[in-house]
Amino acid sequence: MPMASKDKQTQQLDKNKTFIQSLGHALDGIKRLLLEERNFRFDLIMAILVLALAVIMRININEWLWLFAAFFSVIGSEVLNTIVENVVDLIVGHHFDDLAKRAKDVAAGGVLLSALFAVIIGMLIFVPKFLALLK
Repeated sequence: MPMASKDKQTQQLDKNKTFIQSLGHALDGIKRLLLEERNFRFDLIMAILVLALAVIMRININEWLWLFAAFFSVIGSEVLNTIVENVVDLIVGHHFDDLAKRAKDVAAGGVLLSALFAVIIGMLIFVPKFLALLK
């Protein structure tokens, strides 16, 4: 029975044998996110823009910690959302299923909540700095 992959050497059935092998798979996953997930790319662009603003505004170490917590919350929830979507699609294929929709909606809701968290963190950090500039 033929496998879905084009290259027989990339088909792995056993556990990773080395850290380098595990790292390679992780990097493949990040590459796939960058190439295939529009929202992941958007999240990274927003993070880069906010990081540039943070450098310009010279935020303190605690503010940097909160910003990175917000970034990784959004990125992590986006990754989990992608996993849920892929697993659900694998299970139900191309037909509608109410439980599949529910799982995807809840995963998307998790991304929305983490994005809201990031917006709140950004506002708490940057609004006072902009107000101070206006004075």
